Amino acid sequence: MSLVPSVPQVTVRPFERCDVTDVLSLMRELAVYERYIDQFRVTESDIIENGLSASPRFGIFVAEMDGDIIGIAVHYEIPWTYDLKPVLVLKELFVSKHARTLGAGRALLTKIEKHALEIDASRIVWTVLKDNVAAKQFYEKAGGQKDAAWELWELVHSIKAE
Repeated sequence: MSLVPSVPQVTVRPFERCDVTDVLSLMRELAVYERYIDQFRVTESDIIENGLSASPRFGIFVAEMDGDIIGIAVHYEIPWTYDLKPVLVLKELFVSKHARTLGAGRALLTKIEKHALEIDASRIVWTVLKDNVAAKQFYEKAGGQKDAAWELWELVHSIKAE
């Protein structure tokens, strides 16, 4: 008999209809953390319609521990670029604060890497808030690197309805 407590196992799988409430809750947590909760408009219906339809616009992997969803990796594909291969965009990787030292983030990132291989993607890309030092350290430790050639730009006002 071992006196060492067992560490709960983190499992990662594609999300299902029964996960939508938990997924939305984690998306909201992320929106608070990244300071855009005032603009957050995603609903359960949006997740179902756009993530679980016959032609989904995005995918979500969930990290689960003891039956609870503790993390998400939201992703989508750019079908091809200059090398004629898809690019996997990691839109959101988020683990609930209480579960951040349990390996869920790494497990989700590993699943994203495996998915990229399955679709023959040439690379995985994502953005990180400038002040999110912990995320940058996490990604660097996992082998990620800042893109030295490109910076993010956007057109916001020009595409809004008049």
